[in-house]
Amino acid sequence: MIAVVDYGMGNLRSVAKALTHVAPGARTVVTGDPALIREAARIVLPGQSAMPDTMAGLDATGLRGVVLECLRDRPFLGVCLGLQMLFDESEEGPTRCLGALVGRVRRFREEEQRLPSGERLKIPHMGWSPVRQARAHPLWTGIEDDERFYFAHSYYPVPADAGLTAATTSYPVPFTCAIARANIFAVQFHPEKSQRAGLRLLANFVAWDGKP
Repeated sequence: MIAVVDYGMGNLRSVAKALTHVAPGARTVVTGDPALIREAARIVLPGQSAMPDTMAGLDATGLRGVVLECLRDRPFLGVCLGLQMLFDESEEGPTRCLGALVGRVRRFREEEQRLPSGERLKIPHMGWSPVRQARAHPLWTGIEDDERFYFAHSYYPVPADAGLTAATTSYPVPFTCAIARANIFAVQFHPEKSQRAGLRLLANFVAWDGKP
């Protein structure tokens, strides 16, 4: 069973639909039931909202502790805010997050958004960008380096440990857009909206044994 954690907000149905597409033989459930989440073999934590509301929703549903438990012992995929939530704190709010990984979440700076041509990029970062793989990982299987994925965000993670970084992209300054540690893999982009490459990443997650 694959549990998509439902804490009252986020792009839950689209993620679940994509997982069902790539793994029709698996049982994919969108659930806020702690017992059902604990039973699942794989966990997906999506997110698409403001960080203060996201963390408030996680606490209001009583799922903070359940998510932290699942981070320790099974394949775990974070998507968008589901990546950012894993770190200590976010500038959005500011807000204390789960603290499972050491680091912070930073907002794009207006002064850093200018290209050499003088063009200024907009915040949020929305659209397709190439993802440069920082190291090999089972979830990159069959996905070419610099493959394009779909992004929609104004904040990005800054891990304290550079070894967590599994991929980067640029807007226009390079930033971490995927992290990996043990059984945890999380991405800033939206695989469920990233067509072939995104579906391949989700299929890789379904087949992954949770080992680096």
